[in-house]
Amino acid sequence: MTQQTASQGVPYLSLQQEFQSLREEWFSRIEAIGAGGAFILGPNVRAFEQEAAAYIGSEFAVAVANGTDALVLSLRALDIGPGDEVITSPFTFFATAEAISIVGATPVFADIDESSFNLDPNSVAARINAKTKAILPVHIFGNPADMGALNQLAQQHGLKVIEDGAQAFGARCGEAVVGSLGDSGCFSFYPTKVLGCYGDGGLISTSDATFKERLLKLRNHGATAPFTHDELGYNSRLDEVQAALLRIKLAKLEQDIAARARVADWYDVRLSKLDLVTPVRPAQGRHAFNLYTIRHPRRDVLRAHLNEHKIGNSQCYPLGLHLQQIYADLGYRPGDLPVVDRVCGETLSLPIFPAMTEAQVDAVCERIEEI
Repeated sequence: MTQQTASQGVPYLSLQQEFQSLREEWFSRIEAIGAGGAFILGPNVRAFEQEAAAYIGSEFAVAVANGTDALVLSLRALDIGPGDEVITSPFTFFATAEAISIVGATPVFADIDESSFNLDPNSVAARINAKTKAILPVHIFGNPADMGALNQLAQQHGLKVIEDGAQAFGARCGEAVVGSLGDSGCFSFYPTKVLGCYGDGGLISTSDATFKERLLKLRNHGATAPFTHDELGYNSRLDEVQAALLRIKLAKLEQDIAARARVADWYDVRLSKLDLVTPVRPAQGRHAFNLYTIRHPRRDVLRAHLNEHKIGNSQCYPLGLHLQQIYADLGYRPGDLPVVDRVCGETLSLPIFPAMTEAQVDAVCERIEEI
């Protein structure tokens, strides 16, 4: 670790270097957008939808305003609402469950696998009943969920599957890209994501033409034609400026994912000698490493030490969604989902981004070793 790195610390995320590398091309496209006069749902959005669908391996992709809308619109397009239950993970960002509640359905929280942090299929199976309409797995931190087992459960019980791939664009289950393995794949392009824009953005992937047409209507105020509406929809449209950026970044996504994997490799080697748990990778598939999340029972002591030395980190997630105040009426208690409760008290996400250097990784690991 150089003296300069030691004094400056290491940011949790840095996008400045990426921006400088993309600036000229992106600004050139923005100028063309301004000259063309199409700013919403224009040619860049249409091209990005086609390019994203091709990358994911789905027949269609529908761009929307953000990842939360992707979940809400997917649930709406599948006619999931009041009286229905959707089984999902409580170890995720609030939007996953929030979307279920927004459409009037009830989130049912299952426990997670201790190594992958993804939904435990056995816990899901135990919660399926007559009200269950869908399973909503989260590919948490970029690590693909066990879609084989979850899809088998869905087929057995006639359920829909909505993939929350907000943190996992480019992750793979075997050779299949996440977002191509359910009825719907939902993605966020928040700037911190594997594929992120410089604002908000989202996408829904599907291979069902009827579902796609419903999504197109719902994202645009429920309109069947200009000024003609047969249901309530949303104003959820991706703008041309962000679509142009996403097209540039999608073209280099494989390089970025490879760079994230290289950073994860550096961490694995440096941290292998310590009494903490590093992220598992799928036996068949690919972790996209949106986050690099470790586990240790003295997480809070470790985090305080990193903060003291200006090492960026994030406590994702300190409290499972099943124990959040907003869901108190569902009746969950500490201990109901023991793996989630334990993991919430032990996980810590370390800095990871494509431009991160080995010297920065060394700086992070040296501080961890001190504890």
